[in-house]
Amino acid sequence: MPWFVEEGNLPQEKILELTQRAANEALNRICRKPSRVLLLPPDITRAHSGAGKITEALYNFFSAFADVHLIPTLGQHVPHTPEQNRWMFGSVPEEKIHIHDWRNGSREIGEVPASFVKEVSGGRADWAIPVSLNKMLLDEPWDLIINIGHIVPHEVLGFANHNKNYFIGLGGKPMICASHMMAACCGIENNLGRLITPLRACYNFAQEKYLSHLPDMFIQVVMAYDETGKLGHTGFFVGDDADTYMAGAEASRRQNITIVPPLKKVVAIMQGDEFYSTWVANKAIYRTRMAMADGGELLIVAPGLKRFGEQEEVDSMIRRYGYSGTEKVMKLWKTEPILQDLTHGTAHLIHGSSEGRFKITYAPGFLGKEEMESVNFSYADLKQTLERYNPDKLKNGFNTMPDGEEIFFISTPSAGLWTTEEKLFDRDK
Repeated sequence: MPWFVEEGNLPQEKILELTQRAANEALNRICRKPSRVLLLPPDITRAHSGAGKITEALYNFFSAFADVHLIPTLGQHVPHTPEQNRWMFGSVPEEKIHIHDWRNGSREIGEVPASFVKEVSGGRADWAIPVSLNKMLLDEPWDLIINIGHIVPHEVLGFANHNKNYFIGLGGKPMICASHMMAACCGIENNLGRLITPLRACYNFAQEKYLSHLPDMFIQVVMAYDETGKLGHTGFFVGDDADTYMAGAEASRRQNITIVPPLKKVVAIMQGDEFYSTWVANKAIYRTRMAMADGGELLIVAPGLKRFGEQEEVDSMIRRYGYSGTEKVMKLWKTEPILQDLTHGTAHLIHGSSEGRFKITYAPGFLGKEEMESVNFSYADLKQTLERYNPDKLKNGFNTMPDGEEIFFISTPSAGLWTTEEKLFDRDK
């Protein structure tokens, strides 16, 4: 059971008050006098969740009497710059913030057996998932480990956060690659909005078998739009077990999934200070694809977009193969060594395609028309797009433009899931 749950309209002052309560609960339940504390927040692509402020408050609380360290759960994302750390984590000293190295900074401690993977995936995947995790997490002594994150619909795990912090956020290359390919084989639209996906079942197995000894806990927030269209905190879930995840995920399922009719034109904003690559900006595709009408158009406004992949080799892979659909990518996967080595990137190529069902147009800040079209996206000029679809003048949901064009506007696609009733419920039949 969760240690405590708070729901309703939660302004920042209340969030910080609940954060202090969570810290005191950790002292009472896990360690009265911790000497070394590890904080595991999300990276900058979740900055809008307020997790950085929560992390800063925790650092200030525990650093009064303990040695506190922080590892942003980057997964394979690009490490933060010192400036980004200051922007997200405020007063936390830079020397206390450590970079997760997904290639060379992890150690393998076991595996999720192939037989279990095959069982929970219904035979769609039949390989073992190595459990490889950050060495600093595994090898240094910790009296208290606090995971901080945002529960929201997710394309791989159904809902983000909880043990995703460990197995993707602090995962090594073998685990990240095997996990993403398994989820892709299960189908992105089968994963989105499910409380327990096949991959989440694998992570729960791994957590129970390999991490049950850790002195850890979870602080998870849920956010939703209010009646004015502003995104704010609506839930604060604290505990040390899977029930804490389930309570938060059930709240997110109620609040963050929007049922809509098939949408012909969606305009989505991916904030320029959070989203620099299609690897993360493609969340706009993932979270709206179940709402898109056949033949419709998704227009993604991404002023910060400057690359495709988070790493050079994945960027090169995307440029070479493009977002070309499941059938083509799966055929290439059987023969192309790079796709077999970087299977998390292979899965990404599948997830980022509309399978030819609807048009995907990007208005990027730093990539050109030829570059965007080379990976099978359409291109729109950013300045002209912002002049026509000014985010400051649009409301979330349906808008009618002066010339009569009807669009559906989404200011923060990464904060929810938009779907037709048919897409959400027919998959369970």
